[in-house]
Amino acid sequence: MALVKAGVVVLDCAEPEKLAVFYKELLAAEQTDATANRVEIKGADGFRLAFRRDVNATPPSWPRPENSLQAHIDFVVEDLDAVERKVVELGGRPLETKDVAGPFEERGYADPAGHSFTVRLVTPTAPKQG
Repeated sequence: MALVKAGVVVLDCAEPEKLAVFYKELLAAEQTDATANRVEIKGADGFRLAFRRDVNATPPSWPRPENSLQAHIDFVVEDLDAVERKVVELGGRPLETKDVAGPFEERGYADPAGHSFTVRLVTPTAPKQG
């Protein structure tokens, strides 16, 4: 029998209510819990995220090397361009720009509070280089 029943990825931020809206819209999720300092959402596939108030939260600087050892979230998607439009519409921004000559398997973004995440088409089969 498992000792841990469920896990939740928790992102610290200054305004958890606003960040919850960003991810709720991006993931078509529902809010499952809210207190004065924490908001939790759950996606249709069961993926759970929570946002905890930290008035001193400093956004990660990834991909800049001085603060590059950060956790990030990977999302598997079917249409990179459609997801990019939605991310930008919701207040996120691209982090990794690559040669615009063609499509790529993954793209990096930051949410409105600066947390990095990646959207990708397929599960990588080899370690990322660089």
